[in-house]
Amino acid sequence: MTSFITFALLFFLLSLNPTSSSPSKRNSYVQNACSVTHYQDLCVQTLSPFSSVAKNSPSKWARAGVSVAISDNKDLLRYLLKTRRSTFGKRDRVALSDCRELLQDSLDNLHKSLAVLRSLRASEFQRQMSDLATWLSTALTDKDTCLDGFEKTSTKSSAVRKLQERVTTSMYLSSNSLALLNKLVANGL
Repeated sequence: MTSFITFALLFFLLSLNPTSSSPSKRNSYVQNACSVTHYQDLCVQTLSPFSSVAKNSPSKWARAGVSVAISDNKDLLRYLLKTRRSTFGKRDRVALSDCRELLQDSLDNLHKSLAVLRSLRASEFQRQMSDLATWLSTALTDKDTCLDGFEKTSTKSSAVRKLQERVTTSMYLSSNSLALLNKLVANGL
């Protein structure tokens, strides 16, 4: 009986452990982080897995946002490479080719951003934030330019519409990562 009481007491005390995050606490972390973004539902959906690590750290949330944007950008590039050119008209194929280049440039800028976010220094913070804002803005602009290329085409095939939806979602993720960076700039290290 004594061992049962000891076990029950130990279990109770461990359940009160302040270092473990309850689901509601983790949810409040991601809700707070995403409150500065334009696409909050998408932000919460994609960044929830980072709650237990990022908690209330703007730098970790910015890093998570860029990581998600990188993953999505890679998936989008793979999708473009698998897309059969024959499903697109002549003008669409030109836009598709341009889009691939733009998305590769976007991915390069996202990778540079993640590298800097992993090595933030107080002594270089302002310069790093300026570089990051430039790279993340460029990544966003690249995706917007990709979409513009398809606006000028004559057909709106299902393949074009699907691609536009994918690029738009990717653009929203890049926008969210830029908003998370701006929160980091406002709060500092």
